[in-house]
Amino acid sequence: MQLALVAGEASGDLLAGLLLQGLKARWPEVRTAGIGGPRMAAQGFESWWPHEKLAVHGYVDALRHYREIAAIRAALASRLLAQPPAAFVGVDAPDFNLGLEQRLKQHGVKTIHFVCPSIWAWRGGRAAKMAASCDQVLCLFPFEPELLQRHGVGATYVGHPLADAIALAPPRAASRAALGLADSDLVVAVLPGSRRGEIEHIAPAFLRSVALLHRQRPALRFVLPAVPGLRARIEALAAEHAPGAPLAIVDGQSHAALAACDVTLIASGTATLEAALFKRPMVIGYRMAGLSWQIMKRMRYQPWVGLPNILCREFVVPELLQSDCEPVALARATLAWLDDAAGAARVAARFEELHLLLRRDTARRATDAIAQVLSP
Repeated sequence: MQLALVAGEASGDLLAGLLLQGLKARWPEVRTAGIGGPRMAAQGFESWWPHEKLAVHGYVDALRHYREIAAIRAALASRLLAQPPAAFVGVDAPDFNLGLEQRLKQHGVKTIHFVCPSIWAWRGGRAAKMAASCDQVLCLFPFEPELLQRHGVGATYVGHPLADAIALAPPRAASRAALGLADSDLVVAVLPGSRRGEIEHIAPAFLRSVALLHRQRPALRFVLPAVPGLRARIEALAAEHAPGAPLAIVDGQSHAALAACDVTLIASGTATLEAALFKRPMVIGYRMAGLSWQIMKRMRYQPWVGLPNILCREFVVPELLQSDCEPVALARATLAWLDDAAGAARVAARFEELHLLLRRDTARRATDAIAQVLSP
């Protein structure tokens, strides 16, 4: 059996890699190809284009790369229609995948979308497009299927694969040993994003906050997990904005950094959910091009941006966005967590409840749902 998948950035590659494990367990001879990253390749996936091509940051970046991305989608659609797979699975990346799925579905290809677009947070109009694009949506969060079904979209709650992959009790000591950190160190994990646009907009403020924190608390240690392709740029930014700070930049190892840290300074996105599953207090920061921010701000339905806050329905961790995402405020909020052991314990307990809610053996549930779509 041949399945086609598209995952558009590092977070999608992570989710798809976990899904592929379940697919291979059920169908050992399954062949998979399309667009993906290294975690998918580790499961035998054949990538026809690098997933970084789809990793744009905001509307301005999307417009800048529109022609190239549109050409990739057209070429991929032609290839899949010439040799139709048993099904197509679009992993997140809704702006790329929903249009592709609609075209494939019109030609009789079964289509599954893995990760419900956040229509509950912004751009709710996409629900109508999903009805025309998807035979089934695999939802990560329990409130999503009912919302989609109101719009005639078939949907199944499968839980979040990261909740299965991440242990309930984070391996703090082992992770610190792997990163060369002492058990007594106070550690801040710095995660400024996985896309080039995020690094350019967010990393300078994060790194300047590292410099401030180092001056105020010289004993602090910092670790920054870098996407390998962006490491050189991150190192250059660190030399410019945080010279002399005890900052270890490592290839990947974001989970080790989150398990090892006492607090994380983190860009909004899937990584914030990972931090919550590691039961870590966090300061969420985010910046983008001014035009993109103005467009997105007008389409928001909720006061929260970070996934932990959205799922808890309150500000359990601070969010510093756009003009508020500046070094002094970031450093102040980070120190507040380090000085509030009781608060950190309370948020860890809240995150453990969230972890249990999302832990649903996602690979098996998702594979069962895909099997139902494939059944005559």
